[in-house]
Amino acid sequence: MSSTPPATQPSLLYRFVRGCWLFVDYSRRLAMNLVFLLIVFAVLAALLAQRPALQDRTALVIAPDARLVEQYSVDPGAMALQRAFGQGAKEVRLRDILRALEAAKTDRRIERIVIRPDLIQAGGGLAQLREVARALREVRDSGKEVIAYADNLDQKSYLLAAQANTVYLNPYGSLMMQGLGNYRLYYREGLQDKLGVDVHLFRVGEYKSAAEPYILDAASDDAKQADLYWMNDLWQRYLADVGKARGIDPGKLATDIDGLAAGVQAAHGDMAQWALDEHLVDALKTEDQVEAILEKKGVADARQHSFRQVGLDDYLARIGPTYPGSAGNTIAIVVAAGEISSGIQPPGKIGGQSTSALIEQARNDKRTKALVLRVDSPGGEAFPSEQIRRQIELTRDAGIPVVVSMGNVAASGGYWISMNANRIYADPSTITGSIGIYGLVMNAPRVLDKLGIHSDGVGTTRWAGAFDATRPLDPAAAALIQAGIEHGYAQFIGNVARARERTPAQIDQIARGRVWTGAQAKDRGLVDDFGGIREAIAGAADLAHLTKGSYRVSYVEKPMTAFQRFFTNFDDSQSRAHALLAASGIGNLVLPVQAQDQLAQTLDWLHDLRGKPYGMLAHCLCGL
Repeated sequence: MSSTPPATQPSLLYRFVRGCWLFVDYSRRLAMNLVFLLIVFAVLAALLAQRPALQDRTALVIAPDARLVEQYSVDPGAMALQRAFGQGAKEVRLRDILRALEAAKTDRRIERIVIRPDLIQAGGGLAQLREVARALREVRDSGKEVIAYADNLDQKSYLLAAQANTVYLNPYGSLMMQGLGNYRLYYREGLQDKLGVDVHLFRVGEYKSAAEPYILDAASDDAKQADLYWMNDLWQRYLADVGKARGIDPGKLATDIDGLAAGVQAAHGDMAQWALDEHLVDALKTEDQVEAILEKKGVADARQHSFRQVGLDDYLARIGPTYPGSAGNTIAIVVAAGEISSGIQPPGKIGGQSTSALIEQARNDKRTKALVLRVDSPGGEAFPSEQIRRQIELTRDAGIPVVVSMGNVAASGGYWISMNANRIYADPSTITGSIGIYGLVMNAPRVLDKLGIHSDGVGTTRWAGAFDATRPLDPAAAALIQAGIEHGYAQFIGNVARARERTPAQIDQIARGRVWTGAQAKDRGLVDDFGGIREAIAGAADLAHLTKGSYRVSYVEKPMTAFQRFFTNFDDSQSRAHALLAASGIGNLVLPVQAQDQLAQTLDWLHDLRGKPYGMLAHCLCGL
């Protein structure tokens, strides 16, 4: 008779470890579920919360403490979640400020606008700020009061402040206007003489100066001449804008800025007092003093312990769209903001594939009657620029008119993607032009020699290894690259000539990599009309034969997935550029932090070309 052996009991250690693991696993799932329920509760609370009615004599307060952008660099859902938990957005869209000001102009409940211009962080240009300044001026012209307060003001934020009826500055603050400058680091000696990097620049056009810092120790005379030409135009327009808003002669304003040191000395070193003496501000008040003034002007709000007010986000949630027309007729807007790179790029950047896909999506929507491409880009790679241009061409071929609205900058590759539009709008202060391309190749055999490292081997043809950065550049490879650059430039100006109904020779005269302001570009036939996004939408409606109220405006955007957000944050451009510096040895140079950041940013787009023998670039590296 057989007997079944008793089951072996797990050891005490095994049961203890297993119990600990089950407890940890349960705790993890419990914590995740609680977080999920908390998020759901917060979202539902936000949706179900009864927003109190907006009362009469309310002040609209625009104080976003954020960077002014064309589109969020994170998806709207994540932005909404941040706000649900009381975290302020670090970005504010231009379209949102314009929409709020447009609505407030005729909203009987809004008594005045209060703006904190020092909290609106402007980007690298003046065109966006001029759009906001114009909207503020229109509110003021409508009879409503605009009040500006700032702790400190620079010349960009002052352009907004100047539009107010009254400008208050903190007594311990300052106002600094220093003009426009364009200074860059030049690396030739460090790269070539000290590190032994051989730098080869291939370009067409004496004004295509974007890559000069890698082959020169100072800016070329052509670059200085061209830069000063467009910067003077911007500066004179800035002085005129401020002078008109404040009732100050632009010539006197320029003289006061030039004599800043003497003026501040006369004010005993008090820059706020200097601003008051020059009638650039109306009074020196602290923030609490301004709040008290606003309580007297408006209505005191005991709940807010301040004056009756509504913030930008809250006001936007209360008002309808700017263009509340029929959903059957749509003017689609695609934003092309940032540098132009290959493939799929997140919002805030332009991808050859991703931006093309948005244009194609708009084209295939039967409701789309016109397309507006909002461009704010200094350019980037030539091939993805051509991919996007082709989509614009296909959209026109499909019978859908295309209008380009240029923001702060639409230069080089930014102009490439714009040129085939039916109509191009730009602000007079938009930076545009820079029609040209170039290639940059760096070889490091001399760097390796210093380390006692040498490259050698064999290949089946002379081209096998010809673009290897560890070997000297073959003269035949250099001739090949230059031929490709010249061909690419010929394609660029040829396409512009066909789009603008000119000859390639005529375009060449105004191209060759030269940067223009929007006003200068219009004089040379590169831009059709002046205006911002509102004029571009109206122009698109006109081309599509749409009357006011018969169409709506829809932004075509694709939010990032969670994985894209993770990898975008992980692969931050500046950290990648700093990694490149460390790998190249350039970081061993003794540089101030600011200079290292500038170097990192200028090398970032080169890092994106990794894995390619060389790239044709349509980038101006221009901005303010």
